[in-house]
Amino acid sequence: MNAPIELADATWESEVALRDGPILVDFWASWCVPCRHLDPVVGEVAARYAGRLAVGKLNVDDHPRTAARHDVLSLPTLILFSGGRAVARLSGMVRARDIEGAIAAYVD
Repeated sequence: MNAPIELADATWESEVALRDGPILVDFWASWCVPCRHLDPVVGEVAARYAGRLAVGKLNVDDHPRTAARHDVLSLPTLILFSGGRAVARLSGMVRARDIEGAIAAYVD
């Protein structure tokens, strides 16, 4: 399985902004029930696209600076980054096929 990368304000630049390939970032919080329900869906997508898509998780309570910089106003929020830029965004409880539709143009 393609285990998610635990992201932080301090590691954002090296893990996301400077990454060569696409990375899907799950902005979440421990108190967010929909975030917990979305976690296995994100894991399923990570496993299906292992080697073609990195997946990261950023706890917004622990790392609010990065969440604010990317205008994360509701949880869960998934943002796909490619070349250090946000290229797709999904909010709320989404299905695997919704995520796959958002990432399709960025994975080989």
